[in-house]
Amino acid sequence: MWEALAGGALGIGVALPLGYLIARNRIAAAALQPYIAATQAIPAVALAPLLALWLGYGLLPIAVLCALLVFFPILVNTVLGLRGVDPDVMGAARVDGVGGWGMLWYIEIPLALPSILTGVRNGLTLSMTGAVVGEFAMGGEGLGQLLTVQRQEADTVGLFSTILMLSVLAVGLYGAIRLIERCVQR
Repeated sequence: MWEALAGGALGIGVALPLGYLIARNRIAAAALQPYIAATQAIPAVALAPLLALWLGYGLLPIAVLCALLVFFPILVNTVLGLRGVDPDVMGAARVDGVGGWGMLWYIEIPLALPSILTGVRNGLTLSMTGAVVGEFAMGGEGLGQLLTVQRQEADTVGLFSTILMLSVLAVGLYGAIRLIERCVQR
């Protein structure tokens, strides 16, 4: 769970500002979007050994793998939400004297928030997958490593139990983000 949360935080920290840049700057969008889309063609299982070579073993490479999985849905939803903000509302705010940071804080973020939070909710659910894949390829002490041991021992009951626990954790994470979403949107 720590790996998934650390990776989720890292993915959010990169995806949100980059999403804003892509949504508001055509040159950045044209330069970055093809490469970002291409990253989605690379399977996480193929990246895991590279991350282990580059970053070693432990929390960091698994969190980075989780961040890579979390990054894309958050980025796409952030761009979608920001591009969907009504230009007339932004124009009216400019007429009223709202500056750059005020526009972002009081207009753009609140209007794009439903889309952004949808990306965060879906991305963080994927971070559980990243943690399991990371532990398959790089070791660790979590449920992914337990699945590896259970697979080697042909422990069907253990495999089903661990998969059920992973599902419960993912649903709990999804529900927690949904609860935060409801509180923020009030």
